[in-house]
Amino acid sequence: MLTDDLNRIRRIRLALLAGALALFALLYAPQPVLPQFAESFALAPGTTALLVSAGTLGLAVAAIPLGTLSEVFGRRRIMVCSLLLAEAIGLLLPFVAHFPLLVALRLVQGAAVAGIAAVAAAYLADETGGRDLGTTMGLYVAGTTIGGMSGRLLGGIAGDFAGWTGGLAAVAALAGICTVAFVLLLPRERHQRRQELRWTPLLTGVRAAATDPALRPPFLVAALGMGSFVAVYNVLGFRLVEPPLSVPPALAALAFLAYAAGTVTSALAGRLADRWGRRPVLLAGLGTAVLGLLLMLGGNLVVILTGLVVFTGGFFAAHSVASGWVGLLASPSARGQASAMYQLAYYGGSSVGGVLGGVAYAAWGWAGMTAVLGCWLVLAAVPVLRSRRARTVGAAAPEPEAQVASES
Repeated sequence: MLTDDLNRIRRIRLALLAGALALFALLYAPQPVLPQFAESFALAPGTTALLVSAGTLGLAVAAIPLGTLSEVFGRRRIMVCSLLLAEAIGLLLPFVAHFPLLVALRLVQGAAVAGIAAVAAAYLADETGGRDLGTTMGLYVAGTTIGGMSGRLLGGIAGDFAGWTGGLAAVAALAGICTVAFVLLLPRERHQRRQELRWTPLLTGVRAAATDPALRPPFLVAALGMGSFVAVYNVLGFRLVEPPLSVPPALAALAFLAYAAGTVTSALAGRLADRWGRRPVLLAGLGTAVLGLLLMLGGNLVVILTGLVVFTGGFFAAHSVASGWVGLLASPSARGQASAMYQLAYYGGSSVGGVLGGVAYAAWGWAGMTAVLGCWLVLAAVPVLRSRRARTVGAAAPEPEAQVASES
């Protein structure tokens, strides 16, 4: 029986690694070929950026509904159907020559991938029972970093040779392989207790997740951490190509390789959280991100890129721990909604933080933006420091320290 459980956990880890890779490759597929879109459709850069924004907007809007429906129809079914739909749209996009339709399809595709993003943490909490959850969630987040980086690089390289259609087709092919692996490997649920399709208790679960004080720390980490992360990557390209650095744009784009640091630290943070507890590892991740911001204040290109790697690694370490923590802190009847709320905070923070970070950069330069982002990360850390409290009566998950002790 023990061997069967271990094999099942391995399958879950591999499946969610593949699913995360497909999710983020598809979500950001248009980003590296936006210049080709602008040239092909004779559009301004800001307009072509709608292809990326539509995907993340769709994900943010659909996260809570799909997380809620997973309580009724089953988490595996929602995740599989969602990824299959997203991949089908990914294969269709290279053949669409009407820009408004492309944007509409991207909105639907973003909503589809929300079926994995919003449900994965709840599925893991149910099916692993908290056993090595940090390690498993760390591998899932590692898959998101690999997908985000590989999709951008593959799409950009293919786009240079075959235009935007070739770039999107290449990413869809990569995601298709990962989607097949995900469907074949992901085990059916054994432990989820499904609810009837009654809106009152489902909406009660949404309200419970939104108002639970224990969930506020990871939600704030998601919103403020992701807002800081997107702001840095949105603005960094401008800083690199402008004097005094004057880096060629093609080389500046290689800054996305810093995502590799997130692949390593997200998996490592998960294992450390299982051993030492989630709170100290999460705080260490946020502190590392602040250190990276401070390093990027330097004027030397090598120091700036080193800071970017440190910042990226710290952010993904914190995100890995916070996202897995949600599944343990939420009550079993609202895990799907709590996971969806985390995704809403994460992508809502991305949208708002990216804009505000750009505004801060335009008004006060890189140093001023760094001060703003540093304050956000400190604000995210404060409720984590103050989160020592027991779960309410009736909640299934023990208080985090007790959970860690039982796992060790």
